[in-house]
Parts: sequence; structure tokens; C-alpha cells
Amino acid sequence: MTSVATQLNLLPARPSGTAVTLEGGSCNSSLTQDPWEFPTPLVDGYGPGASQNDVAPAGSPAQPTIPQRYRDASPEELDAMIVAAKEALGERAVVMGHFYQRDEVVKHADFIGDSFQLAQQAKAHPEAEAIVFCGVHFMAETADILSRNNQSVILPNPAAGCSMADMADEASVADCWADLMDVLGPHAVDEDGQAVTDENGQPLASVIPVTYMNSSAALKAFCGRNGGIVCTSSNAQTVLEWAFKRGQRVLFFPDQHLGRNTAKAMGVPLEQMPIWNPRKELGGNTAQNLRNSRVILWHGFCSVHKRFTVGQIDQARADYPGCTVIVHPESPMEVVDAADSSGSTDHIRKAVQAAEPGQTFAIGTEINMVNRLAAEHPDHTIFCLDPVICPCSTMYRIHPGYLAWVLEELVAGRVINQVSVSDSVAQEASVALERMLAAVPKK
Repeated sequence: MTSVATQLNLLPARPSGTAVTLEGGSCNSSLTQDPWEFPTPLVDGYGPGASQNDVAPAGSPAQPTIPQRYRDASPEELDAMIVAAKEALGERAVVMGHFYQRDEVVKHADFIGDSFQLAQQAKAHPEAEAIVFCGVHFMAETADILSRNNQSVILPNPAAGCSMADMADEASVADCWADLMDVLGPHAVDEDGQAVTDENGQPLASVIPVTYMNSSAALKAFCGRNGGIVCTSSNAQTVLEWAFKRGQRVLFFPDQHLGRNTAKAMGVPLEQMPIWNPRKELGGNTAQNLRNSRVILWHGFCSVHKRFTVGQIDQARADYPGCTVIVHPESPMEVVDAADSSGSTDHIRKAVQAAEPGQTFAIGTEINMVNRLAAEHPDHTIFCLDPVICPCSTMYRIHPGYLAWVLEELVAGRVINQVSVSDSVAQEASVALERMLAAVPKK
């Protein structure tokens, strides 16, 4: 079977640098340029790609000035630099790569995985002096929290952020929490105003905060000190089950789609899942709506997964009758409902691996992973649902030049582009993260 995965250099024909606007967002073909070609800081947004229309918060890290030798090096020269530096460092450094990283970076990773798997790996390698995290900022923060104090966590390009993570800031979540405490009080009550207790007779909380891994260390710390937990797309259902044993309802942030899709699959009615818009009084809700809620969803989303539509699924099935459609649960509810299955990046990978040869898959997730699956499984036909390739522009900032730079600096005894979380934040965040790691998803 042939692969129909679309490569980044096969964007629809447009003049270079021209945005292609479709339902769900827009992307820009100049993303294929080297990241240091873009102005820094990116004052108008995150730059070309699926998140280009999202506003980057003030104070977002700027791309560091990379030495000219890395800008001028050919791909082959950068590969040689990276390989030589890794050989020189040996076990002193471990390179981790997220599934969404570009191939020319992820091929150098010692471990590849989703955010849950890489969080586990961050704890599993105390022998390494440095963890070089080829992902985005919140992932590197998590690695710093979970790793040992004598280990350095390095993000090759500190400007590799996440627009979804930036949609929930600590001040806005704290304001939301204060409003919820005013309306709901700290403890759960029934319709008659009587206290609700767990099976051991202990009072249930009125609300448990749950933050998606795609959030800042400060928000993970918020959950840690307020009886909450972190989740990933791999263990979201297990985490919600954990939360419902301890509280009457959940405040889920920052991704509304993962929260809604997970809770809906667990039987929570849509009318019990109000949206919290931080720009509106009470999040745009009435006090009674909040009292009737089971899951309060923050108004956030992933710019890449928001692009997938039911129309794309219909077109895929028209073009490839009998194809299997798998989407990430950060996609809108109607897309998840129309797909054959949904799940984390690891779920998608395992579904393709387990299939009999000759299957056709239409996949709704970030294009680098889709292309990699197509290359690894030439016996299948694998393609991305979105006909216009629109990668995560922030993930794309991890360029081989940046990886070569930080590794060669380590060889020279210098740590650059280090991500450090303060001890006070790390201590509280680690509580929520350890709860997450203990919430192993059911097989």
C-alpha cells in the first residue's frame, strides 16, 4: 500500500509566507523556515502555524540568539555535531523527544513518547546530569520538578511554548477558584443543603481542580495545594475517577475538549458541563448552573486539534471507503463522536501497530507524528485528516541547530537554556504530579 501522508513541503500552492485560512484556523507555509528567521520576540502571536492567531502572553520567552555556525551548518553537519556530542557525553545526558517533534530532531532522542511517558522517564534516569527535553516549555518544567535537584533540564529553544497552556494563567484560575468557593463553599452538599460524605464518612470537597499536563508549573502547584491532580490524555479518565471519589465536581483546565470528551464518555451529561470563560462574571454562568455542574470546563483549546472537523472525516471516508478514523481527544466533541476511536498519541500509535497489514487510517493529530507513522508502516495507507498541513508552530521551534548547540555546550561544561522551577512551586506541583503518575490508565 502507498502512504498518502502529506509532507510539510507539500502545503497547498501559495506564495511563500502566505497564510492559508480554513475552518478552524490558519497556518503559514513559512513555518518550514529556520526558527531564527522569525523576529524575536514574536509580538503578534506565536508565528506561522496552527497557533499563529493566538496571542502570546507578555513575558513569553524569546528565542535565544544562536551562534552563526549552527545557522550556517547543513543538515548533515548538524547531525554529525549532535551524534559526536552525545557520544562524548554518554550517560551524562539523556535526550527526550515528544511524538510531535520533527523527524530530524526526534531521531536523536534516547526516549520518544507522549507527555505522560516522558514524565515517567524524567524520574527514571537519576544517572544523567542533564535532561535535554525536545518538547515545549511545560514539559521541561515537569521534568525539572520530577528530576533530582542535581540534574539540569534543558529546553533547546526556550521559546517553544504552548498556546493552550497559556490560555489559563495562575491569576485567572485563582479568581475562578475564589468565585467557586463563594458559590459552592468548600464542602459538597446535596439538594437539601446537607453535607455529602465519602464511603469513609469524610466530607467530599465541593470541587477538585484538575489541570491538564499542558499547563504551567504554577497551575500544577495550585492543584497540589488545593487537593487536585494533573492529568494527561493517556490517563484523563482514571484521573476524573480519582477526583470524583474526593469531590462533588471537577474544575478542568485548560483544555475544554479533553475534559468534555472524557467526562461524556464516562456518562456525565453535557448540561452538567458548563464552560468557564475567565473574561465573564462567574465564567458566564449562573450560580445555579454551577451548583448543578459535575465538570466545569475552562475555555481553552489546542490550535492544532481544533482544526479537525466532521467534514474532513466525511471526505476521508468518501475518498477511502472503509478507512479507520482515529483522533486525539483534544479535538472537538463532534469530531471525536464521528471518529472510530479517540485517544492519546500513544493510543494512536498502538492502534496502527496492532492493525493487520493493508489498513487505511485517517488520523487527527499533529502532522509530524502522522508522517512518522506513515513512514514506519508502509504496509498501511496513513494520512492526516486536515488537508492543509498545519503543525504546532511552537513545537516546531526545536530545530537541530538548537539541539546541537545545547549539547556541544554541555560537552564544554556549560549549561544553557536551562528550565528551572522554584523550590516552593516545585514542592506543591510535585504533589499533583505524583498523583498523576499513580493514576495509571487502565489497559
